[in-house]
Amino acid sequence: MNSSTVPLLIGCAAGFSGDRTDAAGPVVDTLIERLSAGLHGQRAFLIFETLAERTLALAQLRRRADPEAGYEPLLDEMLRPVLLRCLANGIRIVSNFGAANPRAAARHIARIAQELGAAAPRIAVVEGDDLSAPAQRASLREQLGPQLDGLRIVSANAYIGAEPIAAALDAGAQIVVCGRVADPSLTVGPAMSHFGWRANEWEKLGRATMAGHMLECGAQVCGGYFADPGFKDVPGLDNVGFPIAEIDADGQCVIGKSQGTGGLVSEATVKEQLLYEVHDPAAYLTPDVIADIEEAQVNEVGADRVALTGVRGHARPTHYKVNVCHEGGWLAEGEISYAGPRAESRARLAADVLRSRLKDLKLRVDLIGALSILGDDAGRTLAATADSGARDVRLRVAATHDDRAQAERLGREVMALYTCGPAGGGGVRSTLTPRLNTISCLLPREAVPVHFEMVSP
Repeated sequence: MNSSTVPLLIGCAAGFSGDRTDAAGPVVDTLIERLSAGLHGQRAFLIFETLAERTLALAQLRRRADPEAGYEPLLDEMLRPVLLRCLANGIRIVSNFGAANPRAAARHIARIAQELGAAAPRIAVVEGDDLSAPAQRASLREQLGPQLDGLRIVSANAYIGAEPIAAALDAGAQIVVCGRVADPSLTVGPAMSHFGWRANEWEKLGRATMAGHMLECGAQVCGGYFADPGFKDVPGLDNVGFPIAEIDADGQCVIGKSQGTGGLVSEATVKEQLLYEVHDPAAYLTPDVIADIEEAQVNEVGADRVALTGVRGHARPTHYKVNVCHEGGWLAEGEISYAGPRAESRARLAADVLRSRLKDLKLRVDLIGALSILGDDAGRTLAATADSGARDVRLRVAATHDDRAQAERLGREVMALYTCGPAGGGGVRSTLTPRLNTISCLLPREAVPVHFEMVSP
C-alpha cells in the first residue's frame, strides 16, 4: 500500500446522468498543468458521478432490452475526448457510469481506447451492489417483509463503499468502473489507495468523504446551483467550471475549479454544498464512515480556492442502504395553453371540465404561469387561491393509475378540449410514462458480496 504524503488531485467532470459532456476537457487540462508543475509523486484522478436514485432502474430496463446496454448512455461523449490524455499523463479514472452493466461499460471503454490507438488500459469493475437477482430476494424479504411480495422488481442496489475501488487501484487499475457506490466513495477510494489509509481511520475517511461530497454534484459547488441573479451573482455561468479537490495526507482539502472557465468557488458556494442533502451535520451516513461537520471550517485561501477543515469521522454503519425500484403503474400528463384576456379563468374552467369527466382519477392540476410549483397534489392551494388574472397560462393535468388504459383517458380528454371548450386552447401535448416506485431498507454488510475484478490486461 502507498504511504505517500504528496497531496492528491481529484477532478470531477459529471454530477449526474445527463450532465454536460464537455466538462471533462478543462478539468483534465487543469490536472495536467498541476501535475507538470507539482511535486514528485503527485497523482491525479478524474471522476464522473452519473447515478441518481432511479437512474439504475432505468439502466436495468435498457439492459433488459439489450444485454450490452445498461451503462451511462453518454459514456462515449464524456470519455472519448479525454481518454488518451488521461492515459498518457497517468490520470486514473473512477466512475459509477457502469450503472446496471459495469462489464459492458468496461468493454466499451476498451473499444474506445483501441479506436483511439491507445494501448489496452487496465480496467477493473466493482461488483456486488446489484441485488436484483432471485438469489438475493430472501435477504431483501428479511428486511422488507410482506411488502416485497407481488412487486415487479426492476432493480435492487446497495450503496457500497470505497474499499473495492481502493483495492482495484492498488492492483494497478487505470480505470475503475462501478455500479452503485455511494457518491463520496468515488473520492474516498483514490485517497485510500494514494495515502495507504486503513479502512478504520475514521477521521481521515470522514474528511475525504466531505471532499467527495464537494465534488459529487459537479458544477454545483462552482456556482451552478448557487446562482441567483441580483442576490448571488455568478460570472460566466454559460461555461461554468467543474470542481477539483486537493486532498492532503490527513484528508483535509482545498476546493478549486478548472481553469479558464466561468463560475466561482467561494466560502458561500462551499458552505451551500457542504450542507446539501445532509440531514444531520453530526452524522452524515455513508458506507465508509459517519462524517461529522459540526466543527467544520471554510476559509478562502486564494482566488477560487477554498479550504475545508475541521471535519471529523466516526465508525461506519454496520449495514448498507439498499434501494429497491419496482414497477408502479403509469403516469399520464396532458397540457394545453390559454392566452389573452381571462386566460386563467379559461384554464381553471378546463380543469373543472376534466375533473368532472375523469371523476375516478385523482388529478393533479397546475396553472403554469399562475400557480404550479407552489401548488399541491390535492388541489387545496389552487381552490383557496383567487384568479390572479394571468394572461399567459399553460394548464397541466396529471394522474397515475395501475391500468394503462385508464391512464390513457387523460390524454384523450385534454385533446378534446380543443373543440369541446373552453375557448382559445392550443398547443396540446400529452405523454404516458411507466412509473418507478422506490422502497429502501438496510442489509448487513456481510449479505452484500462486494468485490472487484480486472477485466482488461
